[in-house]
Amino acid sequence: MSAVLSFRGVSVEYGDKLVLERVDLDVAEGSFVSILGPSGAGKSTFLRLVLGQEAPTRGRILLDDKPLVAECGPDRGVVFQRYSVFPHLTALRNVMFGLECRAAPFTARLFGTRCREAREQAAAMLEAVGLGSSLDVYPAQMSGGMQQRLAIAQALIMRPRILLLDEPFGALDPGIRKDMHGLITRLWREQNLTVLMVTHDLKEAFLLGTRVLVFDKRRHDPHAPHRFGATAVYDLALNKDAPVTIPDALAKHMGVEGVGA
Repeated sequence: MSAVLSFRGVSVEYGDKLVLERVDLDVAEGSFVSILGPSGAGKSTFLRLVLGQEAPTRGRILLDDKPLVAECGPDRGVVFQRYSVFPHLTALRNVMFGLECRAAPFTARLFGTRCREAREQAAAMLEAVGLGSSLDVYPAQMSGGMQQRLAIAQALIMRPRILLLDEPFGALDPGIRKDMHGLITRLWREQNLTVLMVTHDLKEAFLLGTRVLVFDKRRHDPHAPHRFGATAVYDLALNKDAPVTIPDALAKHMGVEGVGA
């Protein structure tokens, strides 16, 4: 598979704090990359770089071998842990909103045939995420799992090539979380997405990913804690046809003992 994203010597600094340091890696198109690491290791910063919300202090990020512009593009969608939906809009209007903004950026409203087409697309997307019977329901009337399905529909309606997930299932109950795992895996395959997912759950990372990246600092200086930044200290390719096996060294690094498949 060809690389859709490439990081070349990427570092990010905030004042005197070095967050990411010399990140060098390629992301293959169609892969599902799980991103792990301790708090403060730059995982969310890494996602913001891909989304275009931030630019690297040093180094280059390439999208299809061309410099990535530091602005959010329609080819990248994002879903956060907290449900990023509009509380005053129904499920259908939430999903239609992106289509309306793209087609009518000044008014965000469509009429006639274009409105009907947008409504049909949004309804089909809601059906795809299991909300086909909740078109007129408001977010406050939904469970957490339903709201996260709605947030995923919002992101996917724009047909992104790259889907960024920032702790998307962390606030969900275990049973709902398992259902969401099945949903995101199915959508990833059906829509040929490239997925980058930040998670703190080691088992979730190995269950969903085709590749696991672990961000952490290679060097620590207790007298100058901001001197060194994080990079990918583990980079593991996974065989989805084989049983899930988490290396003991990685489990120990993450502070997790006795992790089973």
